[in-house]
Amino acid sequence: MHSVYVFDAYGTLFDTGAAVARHSGGLGETGKLLAEIWRRKQLEYSWVRSLMGDANRNFWDLTEDALDYAFQKVPEADASLRETLLEAYRDLDTFEEVPGTLRELKDKGARLVILSNGSREMLARAVRSAGIETLFDRIFSAEDCGQYKTAPAVYDMVTTAFRIYPDAVSFQSSNRWDIAGAATFGFHTVWINRSGEPDEYPDRSPNAILPDLRGLPKLV
Repeated sequence: MHSVYVFDAYGTLFDTGAAVARHSGGLGETGKLLAEIWRRKQLEYSWVRSLMGDANRNFWDLTEDALDYAFQKVPEADASLRETLLEAYRDLDTFEEVPGTLRELKDKGARLVILSNGSREMLARAVRSAGIETLFDRIFSAEDCGQYKTAPAVYDMVTTAFRIYPDAVSFQSSNRWDIAGAATFGFHTVWINRSGEPDEYPDRSPNAILPDLRGLPKLV
């Protein structure tokens, strides 16, 4: 059993498509495309800013910027839903298995942590809204170190705080690029490949691949 179990938040614990899905009636056929562009640009903005050494805009700012771009890219979508969608993003649904899996790990004595690009405010509200805030020992935001994943300094916040070596950490993410970054840092990695995506980084292989979080306690 690992000393600490670290979870990415968006796409791993929280369903990033839930905000648009809740309001699919108002968006119609444009909803799926809007959601895809919104998420893609949100991530792209974080990577580009990391490469530029400029993370002054936090992840919520980038989330707003990405939605604004998505509305421009999909002009058929009703832009009057902007604030409604942003409000829904603050209170995203967890994936179905998340609460039960976290409780099972907690019952086994695991220390549970979130490590996310999300801003401190975003993460605090998300876990509170989902009713899972009491299950986590710590929540680390990339905002705390002024860089975004996959910068090593982001992953190092966990090892520094708990005074452990990287191989004592089990890191779970649905984002393959995040798994690659964590593996390079030295974490034991579990890729939560929810949609059956092909492997993008074969030279940075995860230690395990699961379709969702249900199988994680069996790896303990």
